[in-house]
Amino acid sequence: MAAPYAEIVADIKRRIADGRLRPGDRVPSTRQLARDRGVALATAAKALALLAQEGVVVAEPRVGTIVAEPRGGRAAARRSDISGNEMTRERIVRAAVEIADADGLPELTMRALADRLGMATMSLYRHVSGKDDLVLLMIEAVIDEFPLPEEPPDGWRARLEASARLQWTGYRAHPWMAGVTSLTRPLPSASLLRHTEWVMAALAGTRLDATAKMHVHTLLYSYVQGIAANLELERQAQAATGLSADEFMAGQEEHLRWVAESGEYRAFAGVVAELGGDFDLDLDRLFEFGLGPLLDGLAKVID
Repeated sequence: MAAPYAEIVADIKRRIADGRLRPGDRVPSTRQLARDRGVALATAAKALALLAQEGVVVAEPRVGTIVAEPRGGRAAARRSDISGNEMTRERIVRAAVEIADADGLPELTMRALADRLGMATMSLYRHVSGKDDLVLLMIEAVIDEFPLPEEPPDGWRARLEASARLQWTGYRAHPWMAGVTSLTRPLPSASLLRHTEWVMAALAGTRLDATAKMHVHTLLYSYVQGIAANLELERQAQAATGLSADEFMAGQEEHLRWVAESGEYRAFAGVVAELGGDFDLDLDRLFEFGLGPLLDGLAKVID
């Protein structure tokens, strides 16, 4: 009868041979092997060590022990795969963006992404370290779809407006983005920093001090992000309820009638009556409505 560690080695090799474990797939950990097979941790560790010595598995930082690439031309494959790895990463990021665009960021899991790409889940970790790293790459990719002009327009106002409009366009195309970035915990994104640099360059030479410049930039950014956040919230609400915004509001008619007749909200009821039930909250129109007055207000501070 084979020693317990040898049985573990043989079993893992069988699973690799019949395709149940593929290159890049994670093999059971020492602790998992000890638990599942009722052996000592030292026995499980010896089995994995032997597999590593034979080149069957390899340890990957932050991932664990995974099935190694087949021997024979592995070094050459690694060299020729440098550009291939970049292409694979781009493919991964593109697929992740498609999932987030269609279903929202909460539905983007490493398993769902792997299924979409026809890859083993653990294979993804050879190209991205985790979901946080993946989301950062997604942001870089989508912001780069809407580049800032190579030649900046004249004047701080035109430059700030250009930045705001490009951000809005990006959020419209990829609504999940508005829920990713935070004012208090900004992401280390080179693409986002290009917008920061654009605003700072626009404000250079004005009478604003450094703090005021940061406030102007943050205020403009939060204006766009604050409206854009409702794009994704509406998508999530429709997915959860099956109702469009118009259908939802139609279901609130009785409540709104109570508000109007209660006498407690006379000013609001008066506006609702004046509208005659004809008000469409169009977020694009709201963005346009507020951008000009915001820049007008900033002009009083900057100029």
